[in-house]
Amino acid sequence: MKLVFAGTPEVAVPALDALIASGRHEVAAVVTRPDAPAGRGRRLVASPVAERAEEAGIEVLKPAKPRDEQFLARLREIAPDCCPVVAYGALLPKAALDIPARGWVNLHFSLLPAWRGAAPVQHAVMAGDEITGAATFLIEEGLDSGPVYGTVTEEVRPTDTSGDLLTRLAFAGAGLLAATMDGIEDGSLKAVPQPADGISLAPKITVEMAHIDWAAPALRVDRVVRGCTPAPGAWTVFRGERLKLVQAAPVTDRTELAPGEISAAKNNVYVGTGSHAVELLWVQPQGKKPMRGADWARGVRIAPGERLGAPDVR
Repeated sequence: MKLVFAGTPEVAVPALDALIASGRHEVAAVVTRPDAPAGRGRRLVASPVAERAEEAGIEVLKPAKPRDEQFLARLREIAPDCCPVVAYGALLPKAALDIPARGWVNLHFSLLPAWRGAAPVQHAVMAGDEITGAATFLIEEGLDSGPVYGTVTEEVRPTDTSGDLLTRLAFAGAGLLAATMDGIEDGSLKAVPQPADGISLAPKITVEMAHIDWAAPALRVDRVVRGCTPAPGAWTVFRGERLKLVQAAPVTDRTELAPGEISAAKNNVYVGTGSHAVELLWVQPQGKKPMRGADWARGVRIAPGERLGAPDVR
């Protein structure tokens, strides 16, 4: 088939690579989000997918909005048979959906109908799912509601961050997407409607959702930290300033600390929760680089009874 691939971030690159390497289909063009400011200088930078496509000599389309008539006209000229999509980042209008004869096929990082939405991997980690996966489905106008072509499953490991899990799913999903294109082309795959039961939603993780509630159980604190790593980053407040929590671990034999109360030893720093304590392994103070929790605690000289998430009581 003639394909036009749509994707933007680094997580979409393995799927583009798999389609290029397959040799069975022609990737005629790539659709990606416009160049965006990045770094301290806020210089405009092309998306990872755009960079990879340019390296491969593939035409790159960067519409400000996928409803732009100039973009739609070029897509009609290319006349793709199918448009595989991975984390493109913009809503596709019906005018675009109608162009490829075999539709737009999305690689979504959950086992649909679970975790429909922008942040399926983060929500799976935060919810404590033990198994997740990826699915390919035919895009329709509803939110991730189209019929499914295929799935792969992936175990959620006890220490997985959303970044860890997403990296594995990106590579497993790349193979699934390539196989889905093959199956659509030769007629061996038919999309199956999603079940009406088991639907859950995964909206974008906001900064407020990443705010740690120290009255919650340690297991919940751990899941929020892992689910919000690397972005947007779980956080709390210490002495009036934001403190990002990069890595934490529940400690089942420490139950004497009140929620948010800090206990610092030479090589460890613990914080109380609604159940048992968590150890702060890595933190990032405002305006500084990540550091070991024990190093941070020594530097700020924790006072007895001092708490995270509480007003400055020194």
